[in-house]
Amino acid sequence: MALLTDPVSVRVPATSANLGPGFDALGLALACHDEVTARVTAGGVSVEVTGEGEGDLPTDADHLVVRSMKATFDELGEHPSGLALRCHNRIPQARGLGSSSAAIVAGILAGRALVVDGAARMSDEAVLRLAARLEGHPDNVAPCLLGGFTIAWTQDDGARAVREDPAPAIRPVVFVPSERGLTEVARAALPESVPHGDAAFNAGRSALLVHAVTRAPELLFPATEDRLHQPYRASGAPASAALVAQLRAEGIPAVISGAGPTVLALVTDGWTSPLVPGWKVWPLDIDTRGATVTSSTRSGTLGHAERDSVAAGWAG
Repeated sequence: MALLTDPVSVRVPATSANLGPGFDALGLALACHDEVTARVTAGGVSVEVTGEGEGDLPTDADHLVVRSMKATFDELGEHPSGLALRCHNRIPQARGLGSSSAAIVAGILAGRALVVDGAARMSDEAVLRLAARLEGHPDNVAPCLLGGFTIAWTQDDGARAVREDPAPAIRPVVFVPSERGLTEVARAALPESVPHGDAAFNAGRSALLVHAVTRAPELLFPATEDRLHQPYRASGAPASAALVAQLRAEGIPAVISGAGPTVLALVTDGWTSPLVPGWKVWPLDIDTRGATVTSSTRSGTLGHAERDSVAAGWAG
């Protein structure tokens, strides 16, 4: 087997998808990170989880990172006898901040890094396609991989994405409730069809949002208006919908983060976050590097680590 015996570590950012009108297409990487260290063993699967999800997440082959690693090994034709993982999680679970996408991306990149010449055998574009296939859509996995602000889409051969640099003045603030949400429930609330006028409205706002995020933050308020998914999901997360309405009534560009229940505000320099009872108010920087991989190399000093950013070699 062409597998490395030294451990590899992967660091993956939280993400916020949709950003209002950009349903299943637009995403932003946030500077809150999960870290996974993985190595090949003689047999069996063991997972140690600390931080978010500790005591709740599986500690065996059912863990999403492990399942994503195995999907990667299948793609590369490698089958290790066993795996040992250490997962330190900071991304809140089931809150609309991309915890599952982070696990999938971490697993794919860890699996690729444990295979000799894995990066040559599986391109970054192939990583994105596999991650989107495992997740079901590319809007969270794209910014997790690439960092910054991403536009993702799916064509006949799989997911694609491009990365843009957000305007430096933008300061994301997330409002995280104590209760969890389920993406499946949020998606089930969506109708099979929407009025043509609403679809046209969102197409225009999505285009405006790309311009607002990258060049004109002063347009973020109109650019984050949505008629495609948030109104239909409001009854399932009334506290989140009410907070979005409250913030927007004050002129703040606020949206549901992903499928919720977290609320995301895209503010600019100088805004002071209010204290909201029952919510963790969390200012976060935008992550500009995306997922990074650290692996021991056999050249140079023993234990020398080389950190690679996936975004650094991204071709689009």
